[in-house]
Amino acid sequence: MVATPVVVAIDGPSGTGKSSTSKAVAARMGLRYLDTGAQYRAITWWMLNAGIDVDDPEAVAAAAGKPTIVSGTDPLAPTITVDGTDVAVPIRGQQVTGAVSAVSAVPEVRARITELQRSIAAGAAEGIVVEGRDIGTTVLPDADVKIFLTASPEVRAARRSAELAGRAGASAPTAQAGSDVAATQAALLRRDAADSQRKTSPLAKAADATEVDTSELTLEQVIECVVTLVEERGRRAR
Repeated sequence: MVATPVVVAIDGPSGTGKSSTSKAVAARMGLRYLDTGAQYRAITWWMLNAGIDVDDPEAVAAAAGKPTIVSGTDPLAPTITVDGTDVAVPIRGQQVTGAVSAVSAVPEVRARITELQRSIAAGAAEGIVVEGRDIGTTVLPDADVKIFLTASPEVRAARRSAELAGRAGASAPTAQAGSDVAATQAALLRRDAADSQRKTSPLAKAADATEVDTSELTLEQVIECVVTLVEERGRRAR
């Protein structure tokens, strides 16, 4: 537990252990939790279901303010709804995954979601862990603790492939698994390039963020590292 409310920004690309770490740290320290990537996936899901051409930035911009997105911030049971519909499962599908970078690159979408994220963080009286790609640089530049998680492309791809296989409830044969990891790595690198090169709020490490390479660390080791960083900040503040 932390003595005073603290805002923790955890950024980094997919497959670095960002979500698992953020939820665990929030639960352990009595903080709220926000997955900002889920919000971008939620608005992408809405665009696709509303028949909006996600490759048309003007059409996406015109519709950006229409859906109502609500994020639950309990780290033990985070939720997300769009216009009252639970979308926690469908936003993780391949169609949304393939379109989210294009939608999230539209400035009007980022402005809408950033405003929502700041409102949620400001309302977290206990403090909050916010994970994403531009939290420490754009959304919450005054966050008390900023952490940027990294990992090698190979490790990230293996983790994400295992995660996807787990969701499917089956393990693929070895040869197929190797092919899946290679395809996943290529997809992750494409996402990295799109997110890092977009003009509005690109994926980037804040100048004052602590970088943690999770490639050779267990999840528990990463969690302990982040908890220590937050606790150190608390001791400096006293």
